Amino acid sequence: MYKINFNTSEFLSTHWQKEPLVIKGAFSNFVDPMSADELAGLACEEEISSRVVITKENNWEIIQGPINDYEQFGEDNWQLLVQAVNHWFPDSASLIEAFRFIPDWRFDDLMVSFATPGGGVGPHIDNYDVFLLQGEGTRRWKVGAKGNYTPRGGDTHTALIDDFEPIIDVVLEAGDMLYIPPGFPHCAQTLTTALSYSIGFRAPSQQELFSSVADHLLDTNTGLKRFTSTSEPVAASSVSIEHQKGMLSLLNELLKQPEQYQTVLGQLLSQNRFELDLSDPESPYQREDLTDALSEGAEIHRIGGLKVIKLEGDTEQRLFINGDIFACEQLTSEEIEHLANAFIIDNQQALTLCGSSAMSEMFVGLLNKGFYYLA
Repeated sequence: MYKINFNTSEFLSTHWQKEPLVIKGAFSNFVDPMSADELAGLACEEEISSRVVITKENNWEIIQGPINDYEQFGEDNWQLLVQAVNHWFPDSASLIEAFRFIPDWRFDDLMVSFATPGGGVGPHIDNYDVFLLQGEGTRRWKVGAKGNYTPRGGDTHTALIDDFEPIIDVVLEAGDMLYIPPGFPHCAQTLTTALSYSIGFRAPSQQELFSSVADHLLDTNTGLKRFTSTSEPVAASSVSIEHQKGMLSLLNELLKQPEQYQTVLGQLLSQNRFELDLSDPESPYQREDLTDALSEGAEIHRIGGLKVIKLEGDTEQRLFINGDIFACEQLTSEEIEHLANAFIIDNQQALTLCGSSAMSEMFVGLLNKGFYYLA
């Protein structure tokens, strides 16, 4: 079990999305949740996003996974990066749980890196919040102030930038952590062979929000109200200010309707950027199968990375899970809270919850979706 050694309320009020922070000893006696060999094994899999970054003089070469041969890279100046490790490696779940002082909907993924001396990524700027937790080994991190930086090589599609003047220059050891909000340039250099953990948090962009609204309106065949006006411009070629504002007010009207925006937000915020490791059953579960398994001591586990979201003030009693809507009219508010918050439902809790036929049916549906599994 991992426990954070700093005041999270103070952190959220003074640093979260405001300024970088070095937290020495963020985790006491930190033990890596995985080994370098286990990380390399994940990088062999086709469905898992991975890459090797090779440090060259004033440049970096990226080799996309799957990666099966590491001898070709030598003993220094490279690092392996594997995305969404929490989806594929259950033992990482307790590390993720330590960061749930930030809402689940913001959580993006756990990226793990293995780096040899000299390995690292060049100066770059991310558009998300990230906690950089050091495991085995040591890495030197530099962070710069927010500002207008030139994209490396003039490429506006890259996060890489030209160098910056550091406001933070620190060596992280096991259990140390660096928090970086969006927009602050940073880079790392590996001093001794190291495992590092990047816990990322992301919020939707305007593009993503508008795209989700449009998809929802098309899927539900709603938003059909058309613009009307009480006056017309004198020039036939002109679109008046009044007409421009009137058309945009149609969008504003839609976005004020909870029955529209709540569904959009619930579906969008419960989805993942990376593929999930669904636990599809060999044959569909029935209630009797669940009852038998629980009587033999089984627990109910949520698969890694699955987001179970509920909206405060929702116009309907429901949960959003991986972009799907699950109606919960037959469940109590306590049952909904338990389902939304628990990664693992132990045997005694599961037996109690499944005393309700509605809750039992809900679990059967989630098991058959591959979102949960019996352990």
